[in-house]
Amino acid sequence: MLYLFAALIFAALTAWATWKQNRGLEMVAKPAVMIVLLAYVWGALGLEGAAVWFLLGMFFSLVGDMLLLSLDRLFSFGLAAFLLAQVFYIFGFNSPASPVSLWGLILALVIGLGSARVLKRILSALAAQGQANMRIPIVVYGAVISLMLLSAMLKLSDPAWKAGASALVAAGAFLFFLSDIVLAWLKFVTPIQNGRVINIGLYHLGQMCIAAGLVMQLA
Repeated sequence: MLYLFAALIFAALTAWATWKQNRGLEMVAKPAVMIVLLAYVWGALGLEGAAVWFLLGMFFSLVGDMLLLSLDRLFSFGLAAFLLAQVFYIFGFNSPASPVSLWGLILALVIGLGSARVLKRILSALAAQGQANMRIPIVVYGAVISLMLLSAMLKLSDPAWKAGASALVAAGAFLFFLSDIVLAWLKFVTPIQNGRVINIGLYHLGQMCIAAGLVMQLA
């Protein structure tokens, strides 16, 4: 619990620093959130089983955070780091995979249609801005994070998962998903008032929920 409280404090500091454009504080507080969550999950679960995948996902999230601190200069590298993070989260949520069900099929359809609609708007904005070179990376990342969200949401109906733990990881994955939509909208579509603060707040809450759910389920 102490780790989660510390992560929440650093997340609040990051949001405040982003709002006030305090780059010095942001560069310290933002990576600190994932460092604390890594220590929390590693200390509680060790390097065994599915925990390894999630720890790798958190590590590459940390790398992505640090790369995105440069804002536009290293965006493509940050995107690649987060792509790897999503892939490792997918491996983690599917170790073992949830059983096939009608709920899963409906969920896959809803997430797929929703993601396709958002991607269509982002791709249209990319074309208008002459950034066609970003189309494939954005489509690939969108497909992968959608699969990560589906993998986490399927835990809600997985009898092997505790109700509280599945609710936490599902909520966390959804918040992570929303944070990336906000980030993409800000970068490629149109400004959003306090968009960067909203983006980082959703992202950190999502990561904290995922970490808490994992420890509840696997510890």
